[in-house]
Amino acid sequence: MRVLLVGAGGVGTAITRIAARRPFFEAMVVADYDPARAEAAVAALDGDDRFHAERVDASDEAAVTALLARHRCDVLLNATDPRFVMPLFHAARTAGARYVDMAMSLSRPHPERPYEECGVRLGDAQFAEADEWAEAGGLALVGMGVEPGLSDVFARYAADELFDEIEEIGIRDGANLTVEGHDFAPSFNIWTTIEECLNPPVVYEADRGWFTTAPFSEPEVFDFPDGIGPVECVNVEHEEVLLVPRWVKARRVTFKYGLGGEFIETLKTLHRLGLDRTAPVTVPSAQGPVPVSPRDVVAACLPDPATLGELMRGKTCAGAWVRGVKDGAPREVYLYHVVDNQWSMAEYGSQAVVWQTAVNPVVALELLATGVWSGAGVLGPEAFPARPFLDLLTAYGSPWGLREQ
Repeated sequence: MRVLLVGAGGVGTAITRIAARRPFFEAMVVADYDPARAEAAVAALDGDDRFHAERVDASDEAAVTALLARHRCDVLLNATDPRFVMPLFHAARTAGARYVDMAMSLSRPHPERPYEECGVRLGDAQFAEADEWAEAGGLALVGMGVEPGLSDVFARYAADELFDEIEEIGIRDGANLTVEGHDFAPSFNIWTTIEECLNPPVVYEADRGWFTTAPFSEPEVFDFPDGIGPVECVNVEHEEVLLVPRWVKARRVTFKYGLGGEFIETLKTLHRLGLDRTAPVTVPSAQGPVPVSPRDVVAACLPDPATLGELMRGKTCAGAWVRGVKDGAPREVYLYHVVDNQWSMAEYGSQAVVWQTAVNPVVALELLATGVWSGAGVLGPEAFPARPFLDLLTAYGSPWGLREQ
């Protein structure tokens, strides 16, 4: 397997550190708009000659296609933010390469009823081209991070091995992470965080289909394992709600994120001020008027999440809470994966949230390389058998857990 990794930020760099310990691939080209980031990621790998740094503009489909061809890469792994999903998705198909991402094509709210009906849903643009991928025998594995990704694998595992009927699958994400010296320092890409938290959340119900609610709706307190404890979680737009019902039969699917009251109020303030917008506004500068995206300004004012590891304390948890029936009796479980920041920093030099995101696409690449996972079309993680993934994740030194509720 020859991999083109596009994006050498926190997650991309963690991917290289995890992959460097595995023998399943022949080469990994690490490409970024900023060549210094790609070079730094490769330089940290102690001379592993399977890795090579390149510069590429992820929005330039032709340049990405040419890079895939030049290095004879048969897989494109997208570690950029969702704005670049479609050009990378198209470049992979044009080059005849398989495609893997961790976040799907962007949504657009319904123009008249944003908090009741879906407009353009997450991943719609990709699924619209599923037949073309399938007819060409190509594979696009979409949403293969931690959430979406591992959470979807948990949903498939629950359906296959733990339940006869599923009433609800609720993805629940929470943490007790703190960042010393910062009042507001998101542990993940702020551009993506704003996108998913301020868009209308999507809920799925079997008798209604997909519909939306207001941001931060349906608050609940969920007790997370491994010492994290109770965290208030709210509805947030996320790919799992759009992916899981395509392959797993459940009466209801939700995604709730443990954000905390202060974080929610900060996001609401950004929205009130228009600082969550992506369309450029014109601002004065010493060189004259300059068009600037307000959201990019917010991102530039905050610390890079990849640099926060030494200041972070605590654990992060991703998982799927599932309730239903097994052998005629009610059952309720929480399948989960916890990463301690102290461990991930000591073992990989990557903070917990980006490491937890990064490990899952590497596991998936290994399953694709060995033929354990295979298929054609645009497929989510729940389209594949779950047990091989969970076994290999454990073999990577990062076990998962199951708690009876």
